[in-house]
Amino acid sequence: MAADSDPINLTHHFLIAMPGMEDESFARSVIYLCEHSPQGALGLMINKPSDINLRRLFDKVDLSLRREDLSDTPVFNGGPVQTERGFVLHEAMRADVPDADESVYASTMTIPGGLEMTTSKDVLEALSTGAGPRRVLVTLGYSSWGEGQLESELAENAWLTVGADLSVIFDVPVDERYDRALKLLGLEAWMISPDAGHA
Repeated sequence: MAADSDPINLTHHFLIAMPGMEDESFARSVIYLCEHSPQGALGLMINKPSDINLRRLFDKVDLSLRREDLSDTPVFNGGPVQTERGFVLHEAMRADVPDADESVYASTMTIPGGLEMTTSKDVLEALSTGAGPRRVLVTLGYSSWGEGQLESELAENAWLTVGADLSVIFDVPVDERYDRALKLLGLEAWMISPDAGHA
């Protein structure tokens, strides 16, 4: 089998929307891909804050938030799918036993690259006590693509891809994340034509 027909795996990569992206919800978005396989892809937008912060989210789920470092952190719009559901992207948390490779939280996807994505409330409960992962990004909703759909959008020049840099997710100010993700490719926004070329 030829190497160029091997499936691509963009797990732990950023998808960066091209300037010509017509879908307004994805315009100037940076999506962290948690999973990419021949069956499809799942990711979280990391640069589209919602109008609520973590303190308000915790109030809504009847938990106090004893992490002052997180209280004013925005909750992000992760994507258009299941927007009423929370997704917590965080550094890996392992059980305190030798050779533990399981997360300490119930519903967690381990992502190669050092992160986990948890959908169970136990991670919020840990944060509410002042514990839990040090670095977190919380979204409502996620982005997903069916079999072959992302590959098709990539072929149409809808997205640029680059290996993920965790500092862009957790350290870079929200309004700078799009430009910082482009810089990982050595690009500036003005260098990219909003018109996708077709041969």
